[in-house]
Amino acid sequence: MKQTTLLAQGLGFPEGPRWHAGQLWFSDFRTRKISTIDLHGTLRTIIEVPGTPSGLGWLPDNTLLVVSMTDRRLLKLKEEQLTVFADLSQLASYHCNDMVVDSKGNAYIGNFGAPIGTPTAKLAQIILVKPNGEKRVVAEEMAFPNGCVITPDEKTFIVGETYAARLTAFDIEADGSLSNRRIWAVFDDLGIVTDRSKLVHRILPDGICLDAEGAIWVASPGRSAEVLRVFEGGRIADRIKVETFPYACMLGGPDGKTLFILTSDLARDGLVGRIETIRVEAPRAGFP
Repeated sequence: MKQTTLLAQGLGFPEGPRWHAGQLWFSDFRTRKISTIDLHGTLRTIIEVPGTPSGLGWLPDNTLLVVSMTDRRLLKLKEEQLTVFADLSQLASYHCNDMVVDSKGNAYIGNFGAPIGTPTAKLAQIILVKPNGEKRVVAEEMAFPNGCVITPDEKTFIVGETYAARLTAFDIEADGSLSNRRIWAVFDDLGIVTDRSKLVHRILPDGICLDAEGAIWVASPGRSAEVLRVFEGGRIADRIKVETFPYACMLGGPDGKTLFILTSDLARDGLVGRIETIRVEAPRAGFP
């Protein structure tokens, strides 16, 4: 079995990893901090986000965008100050979640749909926020849209639907709209399931990232606790198991071939989060 290397421990619930400017940036759900870490394990806190940070991305002028989960806002960080870039509270059906930002500054943001553990799923939306702050729903009836990527040609948006155990693709139109919805990969035939006792036995797409061979690395925090490398159509080309539960992953490093795996445990309190790394053959591609 492939072995990961521990880069950091004593974190809360690290997620939303992004390789940017020679460092891994990430949000911490429990400590409400955005932090960076380098390949030597040096951690630095960037800022605290009272509404709990999730997805991260950058505008073309290098302004950091931050999803603030519980107040359903997209924030921007400029000169060490957070301000509201877009209020999503009238569009998102529940807490906002992960995000991907393209080269033009278009930000695509998902949300939970309903509280985790709700017996009946409430389907959610993908919200587009334009670089000028304009916002609109571009996809509906999503089963807990989570990690998302955009292909290098910026023509395809792919998102993990956690409750449906699938990756779903859309074409990206010139105005940022999403069309031609289709299944990119599906891991079972159970459809949408919200019963947590059944969820743990599934592959659960959470955080994802794309490599240069067109495969997607998928963090799956189900009972198998693994990160999978998947090609379009559903072929699983690689599996990496970890000790706790992987909620996000990101390719980075100078050559883009270091896979960062962010793990924690929702059932345990305290600072049980970790960042682990492993070397892979195909480098990072696309966005984030």
